[in-house]
Amino acid sequence: MSAIDITHLQTWVGKQETLHDDISLFPAQALAAALDNELLPSKGDALPPFWEWLYFLPTPRASSTGADGHPAKGGFLPPVPLPRRMWAAGEANYNKSLIIGNPARRVSTIDSVELKEGNTGTLVFVAVKHEIYQGDALCISQVQNIVYREQPAEGAALPPVKAPPEDATWSQVITPDPVLLFRYSALTFNGHRIHYDRDYAVKEELYPALVVHGPLLVTLLLELARTELPEEALSHIRFRAVRPTFDTEPFNVEAKRDGDNLQLWSVDSSNALCMKIDARLNEETDK
Repeated sequence: MSAIDITHLQTWVGKQETLHDDISLFPAQALAAALDNELLPSKGDALPPFWEWLYFLPTPRASSTGADGHPAKGGFLPPVPLPRRMWAAGEANYNKSLIIGNPARRVSTIDSVELKEGNTGTLVFVAVKHEIYQGDALCISQVQNIVYREQPAEGAALPPVKAPPEDATWSQVITPDPVLLFRYSALTFNGHRIHYDRDYAVKEELYPALVVHGPLLVTLLLELARTELPEEALSHIRFRAVRPTFDTEPFNVEAKRDGDNLQLWSVDSSNALCMKIDARLNEETDK
């Protein structure tokens, strides 16, 4: 591993890029089909929360793509010399729904780059702020927290098991499969091979199986809320990945409500908490 020059990496702080997208119908319909939803969205509909990750996709050339399937380092994101990159956490404010079929733009800014030492070794955290507009209206503001880490040794244990919350009001069993993971990878143009290339995931990154995407888990949890609370609007979410989820066993997405606060979480077959979301409902939101 190369020495980490954090001062150099922090020169990326403040860097911006602006991407434009038509918020076209096909990606939304394709995700709805992949999730086995009965109703497909139509042009002019409000885009469900977190489905915005189907849009504003960077499209690096094949020659600018790393062996792991990620874009080569050193473009918009800083060139962190650590092999594993994961979406560790994030949050989003939903001020106004994006409308399918209306052009939009996303302004992204590198907010911070931090070097830390953890139980698993050296870590670099990169926070990226995204602001999504349709016309002059700020519809969604987000923070994406990416963590870079060292490659674990063969046989290294997964993060310790944490118990999930109790007394779920709603629960749904999800049976992941390679087709769902491939479709979500394709729809989000996520080339990271741990989600669809089992040999690579097991032999190169030393996972026990294919890894379910963190953003897919967030989407499945928010879909549970959208199904059970169809008249409610999300105004804010904060999520954190606690432990990886794999495609070899079913897992549950669960939720419970306390007034305008909503807790959502996923739990795997060993009763380990994997993804956790704290959400707010019913604040003044222009829909």
